[in-house]
Amino acid sequence: MNYQNYKDFRAKSSREILNCFQSLQIKSHEIIEVELLESDINSIGYKAFVDLAQLFFMKMLTPKQKENSVVLRFKKLDLESSFHREENMGNEKYGVNSQFFTIEKTAQFAFLYHYEQALKFIDVKNKKRVLNLGINKGDEFLVIKEMLKDDEFKDKKFVGIDYSKSAIEFAKSNMRDENMEFICEDINRLNELNLEKFDLIISIGTLQSSNINFNTAFMSLFQNHLQKDGAMILGFPNCRWIDGEMIYGAKAPNYAFSEMSLVLKDIHFCKKYLQQKKYRVVITGKDYLFLTARKIG
Repeated sequence: MNYQNYKDFRAKSSREILNCFQSLQIKSHEIIEVELLESDINSIGYKAFVDLAQLFFMKMLTPKQKENSVVLRFKKLDLESSFHREENMGNEKYGVNSQFFTIEKTAQFAFLYHYEQALKFIDVKNKKRVLNLGINKGDEFLVIKEMLKDDEFKDKKFVGIDYSKSAIEFAKSNMRDENMEFICEDINRLNELNLEKFDLIISIGTLQSSNINFNTAFMSLFQNHLQKDGAMILGFPNCRWIDGEMIYGAKAPNYAFSEMSLVLKDIHFCKKYLQQKKYRVVITGKDYLFLTARKIG
């Protein structure tokens, strides 16, 4: 064991452990090992240490079992390794050669569970036309395909739109189902596509892009592209992707810590607007907050 990066936390309180982590100074990809009594682990719980890792931008590695104790291992993430920091890539910031493209949201249980619950809430099996804005590689369509019976899936029309040409080409080659169509276009120019209206509109983390006026884009979607009794699923990122890890907490400009005011402001606007249109709206999720809306009655 590297004692330079070893901490003896046996019989230490949560406050003492937290104080220690706050004072740590370790480099990217360095590993720190902390030893706790098994009774400490049973009392505090592994979940608390997973949260601790996220708070300080670390990845929790496989623990090591000792005779009467457990050694937890934490690896410091590379804070510079994030698609949020990628610049000068134009429309390909989210393309096949980007860090964003390596992200597998649907492999994260906290995302997949709440996304599937949202799809069940709006009764996806009875939605004939589905539009996804910011489709990228198409993972969200694949979840729907896996949820449905074969005849239910084939009975639908799916349209995915993204402004990354390479992502759209990947989606086309990866999903060759005849009922799927992928279009490379800027969402701000959606009205120029002359699309028919949809029974379900999905947008996960796209309407919040800096080049989109959120309120205007949302109202335009509802008024111009959603069927009279259609449903919506909007995903609001409450996380950051750092070194391949989904780290809880929205990052707002001018704050070094997680700050959710902008996320909650957008959610409140959508919820109030949809409720005025006689929609039942629920807010679920954790790392991604899902606003899911279906027509009442």
